Amino acid sequence: MSDNTKTHFGFETVDERDKARKVGEVFHSVARKYDLMNDVMSAGLHRAWKRFTVEISGVKAGDRVLDVAGGSGDLSRLFSNKVGPDGQVILTDINASMLAVGRDRLIDEGKAVPALQCDAEKLPFPDQYFDCVTVAFGLRNMTHKDKALAEMQRVLKTGGRLLVLEFSQVWKPLAPLYDAYSFKLLPIMGKLLANDADSYRYLAESIRMHPDQETLKQMMLDAGLGKVDYYNLSAGVVALHKGWKT
Repeated sequence: MSDNTKTHFGFETVDERDKARKVGEVFHSVARKYDLMNDVMSAGLHRAWKRFTVEISGVKAGDRVLDVAGGSGDLSRLFSNKVGPDGQVILTDINASMLAVGRDRLIDEGKAVPALQCDAEKLPFPDQYFDCVTVAFGLRNMTHKDKALAEMQRVLKTGGRLLVLEFSQVWKPLAPLYDAYSFKLLPIMGKLLANDADSYRYLAESIRMHPDQETLKQMMLDAGLGKVDYYNLSAGVVALHKGWKT
């Protein structure tokens, strides 16, 4: 089998056709405890990172927003408040278990947000449709990140924004401490809170395999965005990239 059929699943090298299945198994496993684990892992900071994303987005009342790999619906909820009754937010995820958590939560909160299971590499939306597309903590799990970014760019209107919130390369002096936390404490917390150490070990590994800030910026430019900036949050533990379609 040729090398171009291989990809990364954490630190493991796997066939491309197997990655989506393996990632799917991880998120089916963690879906019900996903928000609890996010709160514990980030000491609640993920909520501040998501609020910052919405504030930076430039989204206003009446806009159309696509939340890709939106999982439990945090960003969809925030954007729904922003666009108001004249706007539209669509929540998507490839994983049925994660999507169900987000859909049910939004329904419980009285939010009229359609939830659609789809692959970010083949978005079922027309060209030039959305004012803003977001993906938070989902890009690193995608097999062909370049295809997914190109699809997100395709469905954006001219002048629209793509926002990618993702774990990134931490400030170097903090790296040893961050590694100890990621590879020693995180699997233990996964075992205690979600009865699943392996999934959280994969999540830690997937962060290390994800492109750093400058590499992701170039990937977004290569996908056809005209301008890309990024913000390092929490000393680079997370970065928010914002690209414009020109």
